[in-house]
Amino acid sequence: MKPHIRAVLMMLCGALCVRGFASTQQIETDGHGEAISVTATAEMLVDPHTAWKVITDYDRLAEFIPSMRSSRVVRRDADRLLIEQTGEFSFLFFRQPVEVKLAVVESPERSVAARAVGGNLREMDGRYTLERLPSGFVRLSYSGRLVPDFPIPPVIGKMVVRNVVANQFRAMVREIERRDAQASRHSLPGANARSATAI
Repeated sequence: MKPHIRAVLMMLCGALCVRGFASTQQIETDGHGEAISVTATAEMLVDPHTAWKVITDYDRLAEFIPSMRSSRVVRRDADRLLIEQTGEFSFLFFRQPVEVKLAVVESPERSVAARAVGGNLREMDGRYTLERLPSGFVRLSYSGRLVPDFPIPPVIGKMVVRNVVANQFRAMVREIERRDAQASRHSLPGANARSATAI
């Protein structure tokens, strides 16, 4: 193999290995009275469009988000949606089914804001935000505040919510990275030609 071809292949391999790597993930929880607030961030070297498609893939969220049993779009009017979701808050011995109707407002490729308008969360406001960084990474941020309409043991309340949100946020990041890596493989030069040959 010629040296310049080997160099190109090594650079390509290096780019594919780095692509999709989540450099940082931070999750914080706080509580004030009955309200529990959560913030989470991750920085990934992915296509922002892929990240947007994942966080707005409402009808398939339950396929890759733990503790979520169902998610479906009930109504869509341009960038405004009504979504129904069911799931469970669980931590150690604590189990609590959750049902929520969310009024969602999209700002395409930038943010998704959701507010509870029904279900057994008395209050819930959440927002996903996507930001392109000068480094080439994409920062995914989540901030949420909720007041359950069911009792949560006070000693473990924040831990319950943090555990659920942390697992769901990490699953969202993994799915973004997975789809981005898949899209990268399909876009490699000669990929279509190899598929056609195989057929």
